[in-house]
Amino acid sequence: MDFSVGYPFSSDNDFADTVLKYSAKIREVYFPWAEIPSGRGTVGESGGAAGAVNDGAAAFELQSRMLEDLTRFADAGIQLNLLINGNCYGRFSQSRAFFNKIGNAVDFLGGRTGLQSITTTSPLVSKFIKANFPEIETRASINMEIGSTRGMDYIKQYFDGFYLQREHNRNIRKIESNKRWCDDNGKKLYLLANSGCLNHCSVHNFHDNLVAHEAEIQAMDNAYEFKGVCHEYLSRKENLVATLRDTNFIRPEDIHYYEPYFSVVKLATRSNRNPARVIEAYVRGKYSGNLLELMEPDHSADIYPFIIDNTKFPEMYGKKRMECGLACENCGYCEAVLKQCAVDVSSYAQDSVF
Repeated sequence: MDFSVGYPFSSDNDFADTVLKYSAKIREVYFPWAEIPSGRGTVGESGGAAGAVNDGAAAFELQSRMLEDLTRFADAGIQLNLLINGNCYGRFSQSRAFFNKIGNAVDFLGGRTGLQSITTTSPLVSKFIKANFPEIETRASINMEIGSTRGMDYIKQYFDGFYLQREHNRNIRKIESNKRWCDDNGKKLYLLANSGCLNHCSVHNFHDNLVAHEAEIQAMDNAYEFKGVCHEYLSRKENLVATLRDTNFIRPEDIHYYEPYFSVVKLATRSNRNPARVIEAYVRGKYSGNLLELMEPDHSADIYPFIIDNTKFPEMYGKKRMECGLACENCGYCEAVLKQCAVDVSSYAQDSVF
Protein backbone atom coordinates (compact mmCIF):
# COMPACT_ATOMS: atom_id res chain seq x y z
CA MET A 1 0.00 0.00 0.00
CA ASP A 2 1.26 3.46 -0.94
CA PHE A 3 0.31 6.90 0.33
CA SER A 4 -0.90 10.19 -1.10
CA VAL A 5 0.17 13.18 1.04
CA GLY A 6 -0.87 16.82 0.97
CA TYR A 7 1.45 19.76 0.44
CA PRO A 8 1.08 21.91 3.60
CA PHE A 9 0.36 25.64 3.62
CA SER A 10 3.57 26.44 5.48
CA SER A 11 5.81 23.85 3.92
CA ASP A 12 9.46 23.74 4.91
CA ASN A 13 12.33 21.44 4.10
CA ASP A 14 11.13 18.85 6.63
CA PHE A 15 8.08 18.00 4.54
CA ALA A 16 9.88 17.81 1.20
CA ASP A 17 12.80 15.90 2.70
CA THR A 18 10.44 13.44 4.40
CA VAL A 19 8.52 12.83 1.17
CA LEU A 20 11.74 12.17 -0.71
CA LYS A 21 13.08 9.98 2.11
CA TYR A 22 10.03 7.74 1.85
CA SER A 23 9.55 8.08 -1.91
CA ALA A 24 9.29 4.30 -2.23
CA LYS A 25 6.02 4.48 -0.26
CA ILE A 26 4.77 7.93 -1.30
CA ARG A 27 2.86 7.39 -4.54
CA GLU A 28 1.61 10.94 -4.83
CA VAL A 29 1.58 14.51 -3.51
CA TYR A 30 -1.64 16.49 -3.77
CA PHE A 31 -1.68 20.28 -3.73
CA PRO A 32 -3.78 23.42 -4.38
CA TRP A 33 -3.04 26.13 -6.91
CA ALA A 34 -3.17 29.91 -6.84
CA GLU A 35 -6.62 31.46 -6.36
CA ILE A 36 -8.51 28.23 -7.02
CA PRO A 37 -10.43 27.34 -3.83
CA SER A 38 -9.80 23.88 -2.44
CA GLY A 39 -10.94 21.89 0.57
CA ARG A 40 -8.43 23.61 2.86
CA GLY A 41 -8.48 27.19 1.61
CA THR A 42 -6.73 29.15 -1.11
CA VAL A 43 -3.27 30.43 -1.89
CA GLY A 44 -2.84 33.92 -3.26
CA GLU A 45 -6.04 35.80 -2.42
CA SER A 46 -6.55 38.62 0.04
CA GLY A 47 -8.11 37.54 3.32
CA GLY A 48 -8.55 33.93 4.29
CA ALA A 49 -9.10 31.53 7.12
CA ALA A 50 -6.54 30.31 9.60
CA GLY A 51 -4.07 27.93 7.97
CA ALA A 52 -4.30 29.43 4.51
CA VAL A 53 -1.59 31.63 3.05
CA ASN A 54 -3.19 34.72 1.56
CA ASP A 55 -0.73 37.54 2.17
CA GLY A 56 0.52 38.48 -1.30
CA ALA A 57 4.26 38.21 -0.67
CA ALA A 58 3.96 35.12 1.50
CA ALA A 59 1.66 33.45 -1.01
CA PHE A 60 4.07 34.15 -3.87
CA GLU A 61 6.96 32.73 -1.82
CA LEU A 62 4.99 29.59 -0.96
CA GLN A 63 3.84 29.13 -4.54
CA SER A 64 7.42 29.44 -5.82
CA ARG A 65 8.77 27.02 -3.22
CA MET A 66 5.94 24.61 -3.90
CA LEU A 67 6.69 24.62 -7.61
CA GLU A 68 10.34 23.82 -6.87
CA ASP A 69 9.31 20.99 -4.56
CA LEU A 70 6.79 19.60 -7.04
CA THR A 71 9.56 19.45 -9.63
CA ARG A 72 11.76 17.56 -7.16
CA PHE A 73 8.95 15.13 -6.42
CA ALA A 74 8.28 14.55 -10.12
CA ASP A 75 11.97 13.92 -10.74
CA ALA A 76 11.86 11.30 -7.96
CA GLY A 77 9.00 9.50 -9.70
CA ILE A 78 6.27 10.75 -7.34
CA GLN A 79 2.97 11.53 -9.03
CA LEU A 80 1.13 14.85 -8.62
CA ASN A 81 -2.55 15.50 -7.95
CA LEU A 82 -4.13 18.95 -8.32
CA LEU A 83 -6.93 19.88 -5.91
CA ILE A 84 -9.94 21.66 -7.36
CA ASN A 85 -12.17 20.46 -4.55
CA GLY A 86 -13.70 23.52 -2.98
CA ASN A 87 -17.26 22.94 -1.87
CA CYS A 88 -18.55 25.94 -3.80
CA TYR A 89 -17.36 28.20 -6.62
CA GLY A 90 -20.27 30.59 -6.49
CA ARG A 91 -21.06 32.55 -9.62
CA PHE A 92 -17.89 31.24 -11.29
CA SER A 93 -19.01 27.58 -11.12
CA GLN A 94 -20.04 27.46 -14.78
CA SER A 95 -18.19 30.47 -16.16
CA ARG A 96 -15.79 30.37 -19.08
CA ALA A 97 -13.30 32.42 -17.06
CA PHE A 98 -13.23 29.73 -14.36
CA PHE A 99 -12.54 26.93 -16.82
CA ASN A 100 -9.96 29.02 -18.63
CA LYS A 101 -8.14 29.48 -15.32
CA ILE A 102 -8.26 25.75 -14.66
CA GLY A 103 -7.10 24.94 -18.17
CA ASN A 104 -4.18 27.34 -17.92
CA ALA A 105 -3.15 25.89 -14.55
CA VAL A 106 -3.33 22.28 -15.76
CA ASP A 107 -1.48 23.15 -18.96
CA PHE A 108 1.26 24.95 -17.04
CA LEU A 109 1.67 22.29 -14.37
CA GLY A 110 1.60 19.49 -16.91
CA GLY A 111 4.36 21.10 -18.91
CA ARG A 112 6.46 22.16 -15.92
CA THR A 113 6.20 19.22 -13.53
CA GLY A 114 3.92 16.63 -15.06
CA LEU A 115 0.43 16.13 -13.66
CA GLN A 116 -1.23 12.75 -13.38
CA SER A 117 -4.59 13.49 -11.74
CA ILE A 118 -7.02 16.02 -10.32
CA THR A 119 -9.43 15.73 -7.40
CA THR A 120 -12.61 17.77 -7.63
CA THR A 121 -16.08 18.22 -6.17
CA SER A 122 -17.44 19.45 -9.50
CA PRO A 123 -18.67 17.09 -12.23
CA LEU A 124 -18.29 20.02 -14.63
CA VAL A 125 -14.60 20.40 -13.78
CA SER A 126 -14.15 16.67 -14.33
CA LYS A 127 -16.02 16.90 -17.64
CA PHE A 128 -13.76 19.78 -18.71
CA ILE A 129 -10.60 17.85 -17.80
CA LYS A 130 -11.75 14.74 -19.65
CA ALA A 131 -12.53 16.76 -22.77
CA ASN A 132 -9.29 18.74 -22.81
CA PHE A 133 -6.75 16.60 -20.91
CA PRO A 134 -7.90 12.99 -21.41
CA GLU A 135 -4.61 11.62 -20.09
CA ILE A 136 -5.33 13.01 -16.61
CA GLU A 137 -7.24 10.88 -14.09
CA THR A 138 -10.26 12.55 -12.49
CA ARG A 139 -11.33 11.72 -8.92
CA ALA A 140 -14.47 12.51 -6.97
CA SER A 141 -13.44 14.31 -3.79
CA ILE A 142 -14.17 12.93 -0.34
CA ASN A 143 -16.07 16.19 0.21
CA MET A 144 -18.77 14.79 -2.09
CA GLU A 145 -19.52 12.17 0.59
CA ILE A 146 -20.09 9.32 -1.87
CA GLY A 147 -20.61 6.13 0.09
CA SER A 148 -22.71 3.82 -2.07
CA THR A 149 -22.44 2.02 -5.37
CA ARG A 150 -25.52 3.87 -6.58
CA GLY A 151 -23.90 7.18 -5.73
CA MET A 152 -20.89 6.24 -7.85
CA ASP A 153 -23.05 4.89 -10.67
CA TYR A 154 -24.88 8.22 -11.00
CA ILE A 155 -21.68 10.01 -12.02
CA LYS A 156 -19.44 7.27 -13.37
CA GLN A 157 -19.23 9.02 -16.75
CA TYR A 158 -17.48 11.95 -15.08
CA PHE A 159 -14.94 10.29 -12.78
CA ASP A 160 -12.20 7.67 -13.00
CA GLY A 161 -11.97 7.19 -9.24
CA PHE A 162 -13.83 7.86 -6.00
CA TYR A 163 -12.89 8.64 -2.42
CA LEU A 164 -14.92 6.53 -0.03
CA GLN A 165 -17.19 8.48 2.31
CA ARG A 166 -15.18 8.76 5.51
CA GLU A 167 -18.00 7.41 7.68
CA HIS A 168 -17.52 3.99 6.02
CA ASN A 169 -13.86 3.61 6.97
CA ARG A 170 -14.81 1.17 9.71
CA ASN A 171 -17.51 -0.70 7.81
CA ILE A 172 -16.01 -3.70 6.06
CA ARG A 173 -19.26 -4.58 4.25
CA LYS A 174 -19.47 -1.14 2.67
CA ILE A 175 -15.80 -1.25 1.73
CA GLU A 176 -16.18 -4.64 0.06
CA SER A 177 -19.30 -3.69 -1.90
CA ASN A 178 -17.83 -0.41 -3.12
CA LYS A 179 -14.58 -2.12 -4.07
CA ARG A 180 -16.43 -4.79 -6.09
CA TRP A 181 -18.38 -2.13 -7.96
CA CYS A 182 -15.21 -0.18 -8.79
CA ASP A 183 -13.44 -3.31 -10.01
CA ASP A 184 -16.43 -4.29 -12.16
CA ASN A 185 -16.68 -0.80 -13.66
CA GLY A 186 -13.00 -0.06 -14.24
CA LYS A 187 -12.84 2.59 -11.50
CA LYS A 188 -10.42 3.19 -8.63
CA LEU A 189 -11.33 3.41 -4.96
CA TYR A 190 -9.43 5.65 -2.51
CA LEU A 191 -9.46 6.17 1.24
CA LEU A 192 -8.65 9.02 3.64
CA ALA A 193 -6.99 7.50 6.70
CA ASN A 194 -6.53 10.26 9.27
CA SER A 195 -9.54 12.54 9.30
CA GLY A 196 -10.27 13.99 12.74
CA CYS A 197 -13.84 14.92 11.77
CA LEU A 198 -16.79 13.53 13.68
CA ASN A 199 -19.00 11.14 11.75
CA HIS A 200 -22.13 12.59 10.16
CA CYS A 201 -21.28 16.08 11.38
CA SER A 202 -24.39 18.23 11.18
CA VAL A 203 -22.48 21.29 9.98
CA HIS A 204 -19.83 19.71 7.78
CA ASN A 205 -21.23 21.12 4.54
CA PHE A 206 -21.77 24.53 6.12
CA HIS A 207 -18.15 24.57 7.27
CA ASP A 208 -16.85 23.45 3.86
CA ASN A 209 -18.83 26.25 2.22
CA LEU A 210 -17.24 28.77 4.58
CA VAL A 211 -13.79 27.51 3.60
CA ALA A 212 -14.65 27.83 -0.09
CA HIS A 213 -15.63 31.48 0.42
CA GLU A 214 -13.06 32.38 3.06
CA ALA A 215 -11.47 35.24 1.11
CA GLU A 216 -14.82 36.96 0.70
CA ILE A 217 -15.81 36.30 4.31
CA GLN A 218 -12.53 37.65 5.68
CA ALA A 219 -13.19 40.94 3.90
CA MET A 220 -16.48 41.44 5.76
CA ASP A 221 -17.27 42.95 9.16
CA ASN A 222 -18.14 39.58 10.69
CA ALA A 223 -20.23 39.17 13.83
CA TYR A 224 -19.15 35.60 14.58
CA GLU A 225 -16.17 33.31 14.15
CA PHE A 226 -16.75 29.70 13.22
CA LYS A 227 -14.19 26.92 13.51
CA GLY A 228 -16.55 23.96 13.71
CA VAL A 229 -18.78 22.64 16.47
CA CYS A 230 -16.54 19.61 17.02
CA HIS A 231 -14.05 21.59 19.09
CA GLU A 232 -16.67 22.71 21.60
CA TYR A 233 -18.34 19.30 21.66
CA LEU A 234 -15.16 17.36 22.39
CA SER A 235 -14.01 19.83 25.05
CA ARG A 236 -16.72 18.47 27.38
CA LYS A 237 -15.42 15.47 29.30
CA GLU A 238 -18.68 13.53 28.97
CA ASN A 239 -18.12 13.50 25.21
CA LEU A 240 -14.54 12.22 25.36
CA VAL A 241 -15.63 8.78 24.14
CA ALA A 242 -16.62 10.42 20.84
CA THR A 243 -12.92 10.66 19.95
CA LEU A 244 -13.08 6.89 19.39
CA ARG A 245 -16.74 5.98 18.92
CA ASP A 246 -17.81 8.77 16.57
CA THR A 247 -14.69 9.16 14.42
CA ASN A 248 -13.40 7.34 11.36
CA PHE A 249 -9.60 7.55 11.56
CA ILE A 250 -7.44 4.50 11.01
CA ARG A 251 -4.42 4.06 13.28
CA PRO A 252 -1.03 3.51 11.60
CA GLU A 253 -0.93 0.07 13.25
CA ASP A 254 -4.22 -0.89 11.60
CA ILE A 255 -3.67 0.37 8.07
CA HIS A 256 -2.57 -3.07 6.86
CA TYR A 257 -6.14 -4.37 7.23
CA TYR A 258 -7.08 -2.17 4.27
CA GLU A 259 -4.43 -3.40 1.83
CA PRO A 260 -6.78 -5.83 0.00
CA TYR A 261 -9.10 -2.94 -0.90
CA PHE A 262 -6.93 0.13 -1.48
CA SER A 263 -3.63 0.49 -3.32
CA VAL A 264 -3.29 4.17 -2.36
CA VAL A 265 -4.39 5.77 0.91
CA LYS A 266 -4.64 9.52 1.40
CA LEU A 267 -3.09 11.22 4.44
CA ALA A 268 -4.35 14.66 5.45
CA THR A 269 -1.21 16.75 6.05
CA ARG A 270 -1.99 20.19 4.62
CA SER A 271 -2.83 21.84 7.95
CA ASN A 272 -1.34 19.40 10.45
CA ARG A 273 1.25 20.97 12.76
CA ASN A 274 3.80 18.28 11.93
CA PRO A 275 3.10 16.64 8.55
CA ALA A 276 6.45 14.84 8.57
CA ARG A 277 5.42 13.05 11.76
CA VAL A 278 2.15 11.92 10.16
CA ILE A 279 3.95 10.53 7.11
CA GLU A 280 6.56 8.69 9.16
CA ALA A 281 3.92 7.15 11.46
CA TYR A 282 1.88 5.67 8.62
CA VAL A 283 4.84 4.57 6.52
CA ARG A 284 6.28 2.76 9.53
CA GLY A 285 2.88 1.50 10.69
CA LYS A 286 3.59 2.54 14.25
CA TYR A 287 3.29 5.60 16.46
CA SER A 288 4.07 6.26 20.12
CA GLY A 289 2.30 9.35 21.38
CA ASN A 290 -1.02 11.16 21.40
CA LEU A 291 -2.99 9.61 18.53
CA LEU A 292 -4.99 12.79 17.91
CA GLU A 293 -1.82 14.61 16.89
CA LEU A 294 -1.84 12.58 13.66
CA MET A 295 -5.32 13.73 12.71
CA GLU A 296 -6.65 16.66 10.73
CA PRO A 297 -8.29 18.42 12.43
CA ASP A 298 -6.21 17.73 15.54
CA HIS A 299 -8.41 17.77 18.65
CA SER A 300 -5.56 17.48 21.16
CA ALA A 301 -6.16 20.96 22.57
CA ASP A 302 -9.90 20.31 22.87
CA ILE A 303 -9.53 17.34 25.22
CA TYR A 304 -6.52 18.59 27.23
CA PRO A 305 -5.34 17.62 29.85
CA PHE A 306 -6.24 14.20 28.47
CA ILE A 307 -4.41 12.51 25.63
CA ILE A 308 -5.26 9.37 23.67
CA ASP A 309 -2.16 7.22 24.17
CA ASN A 310 -1.73 5.22 20.98
CA THR A 311 0.43 2.59 22.69
CA LYS A 312 -2.42 1.53 24.99
CA PHE A 313 -4.88 0.33 22.32
CA PRO A 314 -5.80 -3.36 22.21
CA GLU A 315 -3.88 -5.27 19.56
CA MET A 316 -6.97 -6.18 17.56
CA TYR A 317 -8.67 -2.78 17.84
CA GLY A 318 -8.61 -2.01 14.12
CA LYS A 319 -10.03 -5.37 13.05
CA LYS A 320 -12.69 -5.22 15.76
CA ARG A 321 -13.84 -1.78 14.60
CA MET A 322 -14.02 -2.86 10.94
CA GLU A 323 -16.32 -5.75 11.84
CA CYS A 324 -18.35 -4.32 14.73
CA GLY A 325 -21.33 -3.30 12.59
CA LEU A 326 -21.39 0.16 14.19
CA ALA A 327 -24.24 -0.86 16.51
CA CYS A 328 -23.03 1.60 19.12
CA GLU A 329 -26.27 1.76 21.09
CA ASN A 330 -25.92 -1.93 22.04
CA CYS A 331 -22.18 -1.94 22.65
CA GLY A 332 -19.62 -0.55 25.05
CA TYR A 333 -16.36 -1.44 23.36
CA CYS A 334 -15.20 2.12 22.70
CA GLU A 335 -15.93 3.13 26.28
CA ALA A 336 -13.83 0.20 27.48
CA VAL A 337 -10.95 1.06 25.13
CA LEU A 338 -11.09 4.69 26.22
CA LYS A 339 -10.50 3.63 29.82
CA GLN A 340 -7.28 1.98 28.65
CA CYS A 341 -5.88 4.72 26.47
CA ALA A 342 -7.11 8.07 27.87
CA VAL A 343 -4.42 9.54 30.12
CA ASP A 344 -4.39 12.72 32.22
CA VAL A 345 -1.00 14.27 31.44
CA SER A 346 -1.46 17.22 33.79
CA SER A 347 -0.87 14.96 36.76
CA TYR A 348 1.54 12.65 34.91
CA ALA A 349 -0.89 9.81 35.53
CA GLN A 350 0.28 6.49 34.18
CA ASP A 351 -3.09 4.81 34.42
CA SER A 352 -6.50 5.53 32.99
CA VAL A 353 -8.21 8.75 34.06
CA PHE A 354 -11.30 6.72 34.94
